[in-house]
Amino acid sequence: MTQTGQLSVLIIGCGNIAGGFDAARPVDALPLSHAGAYRRDGRFRLAACVEVDDARRAAFMSRWEIPEGRASTRDLRDRVGQFDVISICSPTSAHADDMDAAIALRPKVIFCEKPMTPALATSEQVVARCEQAGIILAINHTRRWAPDVWRLRDQLQSGAWGAVRSAAARYTKGVLNNGGHMLDLLEFLLGPLSVQWAGRPVHDFWPDDPTIPAALVSATGVPVLLAVGDARDYATFELTLTTEEGLVTMEDGGNLWRYRRVIDSPTFTGYKALDAGSQVAGEYQMAMVNAVADLYEAATNGSSVRSTGYSALAAQRHCADIRALAAMTAEEDNDE
Repeated sequence: MTQTGQLSVLIIGCGNIAGGFDAARPVDALPLSHAGAYRRDGRFRLAACVEVDDARRAAFMSRWEIPEGRASTRDLRDRVGQFDVISICSPTSAHADDMDAAIALRPKVIFCEKPMTPALATSEQVVARCEQAGIILAINHTRRWAPDVWRLRDQLQSGAWGAVRSAAARYTKGVLNNGGHMLDLLEFLLGPLSVQWAGRPVHDFWPDDPTIPAALVSATGVPVLLAVGDARDYATFELTLTTEEGLVTMEDGGNLWRYRRVIDSPTFTGYKALDAGSQVAGEYQMAMVNAVADLYEAATNGSSVRSTGYSALAAQRHCADIRALAAMTAEEDNDE
């Protein structure tokens, strides 16, 4: 911790999620990036950044008033214990190496963009190594820090929507990248899931991470359909829960929610129907503010974070299962 009582932060990777999304936003807007959230909170000091691209690193340092910038984490190997929080915002392909470097620097907290690493076995090793080193590991499955998602889970658990009958999700841009986000959200809301089926992959964005349809089931028997779009048409990330008391739909990635309740049918006597519903603004854009506040409490008080390495592993295991089943389906199709 610095002399002013702030936590010192190292950011690895200086792209959009590191700070670019907030580079031109008004100063009073809710931040969408790591640097923007740390700056708004005020209990953190942006101490250094790492970025291989010289021009990008210089622009990032200037925009966020960061005093030190390096081209490689190798240039910081003598700085063990000098950073309280390390944010990993580099491309996924670099996460494994950047995790190695971050763990070696012994921060209090590592805050890593999802997916943790491209390979499940490597991610499992990262979680174990952080636990052994006493490092708090948080993975940026952002909706775990959205207040309306927490309220919805409380409502589901209290029975305010009655029994959950099914869940239908739709996503694009990779089963590991965006599908992992959706699977984490589904498991957060419905509890543990297991993969039952996977279909034909769609190569719509990442060459090594196809978008794959799948069917899952919760531990309580709730069927879950993971449908796909095609990012070459448009990006989508939406979820509908069918419940005993109506429909709950997350639209536009959580920026909008629609709620429809059961009513007596205005057309057919004795039947039930759904009302036209209400659409309300989501609180997804509060996620980064809440995330860094969570990190501060974890670093200073030892409290747990809302999105952990273990919760991220559960989602990544589902992704691996879906990819394996999709490969088996493709082999069966080729044999026919």
